[in-house]
Amino acid sequence: MNPRLSALHPYPFEKLRRLLAQASVPQSAPVNLSIGEPKHAAPALVIQAMQEAMGGLSVYPPTKGDPALRSAIADWIARRYGIERPDPDTQVLPALGSREALFAFAQAVIDPGAGALVVCPNPFYQIYEGAALLAGAQPYFINSRADLGFGYDWKAVPADVWRRTQLLFVCSPGNPAGNVMPLEDWKTLFALSDEHGFAIAADECYSEIYFDESDKPLGAMQAASLLGRSDYRNLVCFSSLSKRSNVPGLRSGFVAGDARLIGQFLLYRTYHGSAISPVVSQASIAAWSDEAHVVENRRLYREKFEAVLPILKPVLDVDWPDAAFYLWARTPGDDADFVRDLYGATGVTALPGSFLAREAHGENPGAGRIRIALVAPKQQCVEAAERIAGFIRGARS
Repeated sequence: MNPRLSALHPYPFEKLRRLLAQASVPQSAPVNLSIGEPKHAAPALVIQAMQEAMGGLSVYPPTKGDPALRSAIADWIARRYGIERPDPDTQVLPALGSREALFAFAQAVIDPGAGALVVCPNPFYQIYEGAALLAGAQPYFINSRADLGFGYDWKAVPADVWRRTQLLFVCSPGNPAGNVMPLEDWKTLFALSDEHGFAIAADECYSEIYFDESDKPLGAMQAASLLGRSDYRNLVCFSSLSKRSNVPGLRSGFVAGDARLIGQFLLYRTYHGSAISPVVSQASIAAWSDEAHVVENRRLYREKFEAVLPILKPVLDVDWPDAAFYLWARTPGDDADFVRDLYGATGVTALPGSFLAREAHGENPGAGRIRIALVAPKQQCVEAAERIAGFIRGARS
């Protein structure tokens, strides 16, 4: 067996399962707000396109992806970010969702010799850490800071760390805090990447869950374009239809950016075996080509935040995120104890923030917080919020 497998940590939801096994058996109907799995209905146009494409099951798909899908993705990127259309032949690759591509990209770009480092945000999506470890690198965590809007002090990373860095993972809008990275941060990271030669993997799977139609989250390729980096040097972006279009089971996303990196990643994928089925390609083209269902999706999330926050804000330190469908709330006491006792008393499941982070630089930046995913139907979210509020008030009395 690969000895690096022993370095992997239990996934947060395995830790949560063990934690909840210690709780009292809840008497209320369960409401699970711990997992960021979209629950809104899949768009009818995506289902129809898939049904009409079933003949594609009889052919092998190309690793590079259907040219029509690459073209649809390039069109969407240009529309969404108001930038020049990327070249669908050299700057875009379809992927089996962002998770698969994020993991595979690390395996393709990391040279495991010479003390390779991968810089990761903390808290973080655990794929970043696992991808780094299995590629033979060590993660270096940079802690989020509440005083920076849950952003990062990139300039505090030691120069020796940057010299050894081969890959930087960033997530904007962020998971779990929903913060959007500002242009000035991108400017700093691009300069560091130019100086030290590391690749930047920008995870943008939450980019289409925001609350003001006139204020879209800044994207990495958009930031590069604004800063005169139209070749997207050292930058690769990852996106997905899972959250945007409520089709997590479709396993469809894309990688876009630096043509040099995309070309090498394509070579890796030729052997990796990760081509998208023609059936999924046609469904994906339909999704990327339509915005009406995405606007409606955002409306549903906005309604849930509007309903839930007035219930929770009087009892929890919590507020609107910049984007994404999470609340990142401070707990009155230990976050794991809070989640365990909340579940036993109310049947509501949240995720301890400490499970999403690692101890780094003397602290676990997720400790004392919980992530609440507003993915359930609105009434269930409201019911859960009322139970949480009642639980906290009861604990205080």
